[in-house]
Amino acid sequence: MKTNLKNKTEPSRSMAEKIFEEGVAKNPGPWREHSLSVARAAEKIALAVNKNCGSEKLNPENAYIYGLLHDIGRQEGYTYIAHVYDGYHFLMSLGYENAARICLTHSFNLQTTDDYIGKIDITPEQMEEIKTLLAAAEYDDYDRLIQLLDSTCSADGTVNLEQRMGDVKARYGYYPQDKWNKNFELKDYFEKLTGRDLYELLK
Repeated sequence: MKTNLKNKTEPSRSMAEKIFEEGVAKNPGPWREHSLSVARAAEKIALAVNKNCGSEKLNPENAYIYGLLHDIGRQEGYTYIAHVYDGYHFLMSLGYENAARICLTHSFNLQTTDDYIGKIDITPEQMEEIKTLLAAAEYDDYDRLIQLLDSTCSADGTVNLEQRMGDVKARYGYYPQDKWNKNFELKDYFEKLTGRDLYELLK
């Protein structure tokens, strides 16, 4: 099914949901609720962007699918940066190139691994592969949207950027300032595109 602007093969919504639920069955956890929260928020924002702009700048179906599958690498277990690597390769193996790219880019809003928060639980060779793929990636509004919502939507349904980043900072002892600032820049960006306050829109 070729619905993406770049003509890459995408999973249908029903296929994405099947892949997602099969992944959750392998490794149940709060990533299910988080992913659903991101997916629903992404679809809602895409619809609001299109309404405000008067044209389809974002495909709401694709936004939902990318949000739903951005953490699919977590089906392999409780991991850190490995979930990025595993998710990317899993979706690439199915031919879903754009969804795979979102798995790769969602943790790196500044397009670098230098500010990654968490353990490096992959080999040096795999880390170099991520760096090479990131350097070659061309971020678009889908990448930016999922980066923002990954940092905004918690598993318990809370939608608050500063609170969620604060939780991460409390758990790991730090949160890179440039990464923090970029998330607020993304929030402002999508608020301009939607003409709405993010939190009001996502209520």
